[in-house]
Amino acid sequence: MSSNTIRGIRRKKSSLSEIKVAVLGSPGVGKTALTVRFLTKRYIGEYDHQAEMRYKHEVLVDGEPVLFEILDTCPKNEDELPQNETLNWADGCLLVYSITDRKSFNYVRRVKQALCDIPLALVGNKGDMVHLRQVSTEEGEILAKDFECYFSEVAAAEQVTQVAEAFHELCREVLSIRRKNKQSLLDRMLGGKSNVKAYARGKSDSALPKE
Repeated sequence: MSSNTIRGIRRKKSSLSEIKVAVLGSPGVGKTALTVRFLTKRYIGEYDHQAEMRYKHEVLVDGEPVLFEILDTCPKNEDELPQNETLNWADGCLLVYSITDRKSFNYVRRVKQALCDIPLALVGNKGDMVHLRQVSTEEGEILAKDFECYFSEVAAAEQVTQVAEAFHELCREVLSIRRKNKQSLLDRMLGGKSNVKAYARGKSDSALPKE
């Protein structure tokens, strides 16, 4: 393997963005189905895990490699809200409710109250079960507007692209905020050096005009 190839691999690894996503929602809304659909593009309808699960998955988002670490939470009931440890761990949260379950919609409202300033995406799952709908699309849109976040209705049982897009959109929001924070920090650092004399690049002190 040539040295140029090795350097290229190193550059690729160093440029890999990593984000941590917590998938939050009440029991039975399809959090695991959505997560596994994103990870594998397959759908498995029945899950009975009794503890939270963590997954890692590398994917291209807008042509750039991103390593997702996904925490699939597992509340025991609709009164159990995410722990602070989970919320502090996550870079962004995917809030999931079922369009067939009004209580699950109210659950994500209560979860939002526990969240600080963190990137969010709101997903109404089971969009293929419109005959059992309890939460309208307009209600989801209004809630997302209130949350100031991305919103979509999806059907984990039938859709791949739409499910992936929800994760991708959350990723974009996380990375956008990181870039803004990084630029803000850089601006503050440079602002503190505004009184430092600027020298012409490539010239020594002796070559500069005498004061």
